[in-house]
Amino acid sequence: QGQLVESGGRLVQAGGSLRLSCTGSGRKFASFAMGWFRQFPGKEREFVAANSWVHDRSYYADSVKGRFSISRDNAKNAVYLQMNSLKPEDTAVYYCAANYEAPGSVITALHEYEYWGQGTQVTVSS
Repeated sequence: QGQLVESGGRLVQAGGSLRLSCTGSGRKFASFAMGWFRQFPGKEREFVAANSWVHDRSYYADSVKGRFSISRDNAKNAVYLQMNSLKPEDTAVYYCAANYEAPGSVITALHEYEYWGQGTQVTVSS
């Protein structure tokens, strides 16, 4: 079975930057559609960014467009989320996810992902 492990979350000041990493094992996630989601306390997990393996297309939630960027390193079986101009409202647990059945799609729906990491906490102070 494949596994995803996120890293890179920490406390950062507003206006700062972070890069989250998600490394896969057990499966060739380089040929999967990948996504990032986040979860605020007491709320449902929400879509942040997604990338398709075929055509290398990306899509972002309006709340992060222009500030966040998703990328992947297929040789390392990894996907990244570069977060710039961070705001206190970006504070959340961030999760990466992988979809095997539709690698050519940019997937925003949480339930369409088969693999999930354990999450990494990002805290943005004002």
